[in-house]
Order: sequence, then structure tokens, then C-alpha cells
Amino acid sequence: MSPVDRLVQGGRFIASLLREHGGRLVLLFLCLLAPLWLFVELADEVHELEVFYFGDPLLWRAHALAGPALDRFFIFVSAIGYQWGVVPVDIALTIGLLVARRWREATFAGVSLGGSALLNMATKQFFQRNRATLGESIAPAHTLSFPSGHAMGSATLAMVVVLLCWHTRWRWPAAALAALFALTVGASRIYLGVHYPSDILGGWAAGIAWVSGVYLVLYRIRERPWQVRG
Repeated sequence: MSPVDRLVQGGRFIASLLREHGGRLVLLFLCLLAPLWLFVELADEVHELEVFYFGDPLLWRAHALAGPALDRFFIFVSAIGYQWGVVPVDIALTIGLLVARRWREATFAGVSLGGSALLNMATKQFFQRNRATLGESIAPAHTLSFPSGHAMGSATLAMVVVLLCWHTRWRWPAAALAALFALTVGASRIYLGVHYPSDILGGWAAGIAWVSGVYLVLYRIRERPWQVRG
């Protein structure tokens, strides 16, 4: 076989691999590698005590929008974005999958959701970043700041729900609602002045990367939650 023929054969083999696994490679990049890269970049800047140029301007702009109606709305969103919404739904989803005897899906949800919470607590302790300080917040928070627990928890739940629904007719409605929920929860923490925007980005990135990693480990790319029998 001539060198040209070998190159042609190699090109065809690579093209066939990309046709068969291209979607999975895109998923791997968008849902694991890109968020992981973003989190590492943000974490490095936080660790070096660098100032993010976009942080304070966004906080001040959000503060300028303050009003009674928005105050009530974002306090509500912030509450359901963690202790009064995300946490109960995390528990109910995992228990519901166990009751339905969907063992692998239950393991996927439980490890993703529980592991995300533990990872968030550990990273907060490691980076020891103080909260944003632009005056007294109407809903003050006194724990550590990076990455945002609200942002990470909502992004984790959103990713779990989207992956469980992906090959059903609810795929796109679930993705749209999940993304809207995570974005709104993140915006509420900036509006309330208790998180820097980099905290929110770090929380989203860490949550998405963690769930994607758990998914790849439990399903080994080939299998998906909705295809597991018995």
C-alpha cells in the first residue's frame, strides 16, 4: 500500500470515528472540558487574589436596579435556589428514582447531587474567599463565597434533570427551564449583593463539570440513563 493510500485509509477511519462519536466528543468538550477549564481559570485568579474587571461594575449595575418588586422576586428565587427548593427537590428526585427501582439513575442523581454539595463545601474552605461588600444586603449571607453554593447547586440539579430527560419528548422544555432556573438563581445572588459574578461563574462551571464527570463514569459514554433496562 502506497503512502497516499495509507493517508486516505487513515482519513476515512478518522472520519468514521467522528461520524460515530462526534456528538459525544462535543458533549465531552462542552459539558466537561470547557467548564473545567473555566473553573480552573477562575480558581487560579481567586487564589492569587486578583480583581476581576467585570465584577464590581456588574454588582453596582444590579444594585442600581433595586426596587421593592425586584427585592421580593429575587429573595424568593434565592430561597428556592437552595434550602427551600433545590435541596428538597434533590432529595425527592433521588428517593423517587429509588422507589421506581431505577437503580442506575438513582445512583447518578444521588452521587451528582450529594457530591456537588460536598465539593462545594470543600472548595469554599480551600479558597476562603470573603463575600462581596457593596453595603448591607437585604438578604445577607455570612459564609464563604467561592464558588457560589446557590449557583453550583442549581446548575447541578439542572444538568441532572436535563441528562435524565434528554432522550424523551421533554428534552428541550427541560433544558430551557433548567437553564432559565440556574441563570435566575445566579442573577439573584448578584442582585442581592452577596456574591461576586466570578463566584456564580465558578459555581455553574463546577456543577456542570462534576455532573458530566459522574455521568461519564457511571455510563461509560456508551450507556445513558434512559437506555438502561431493569
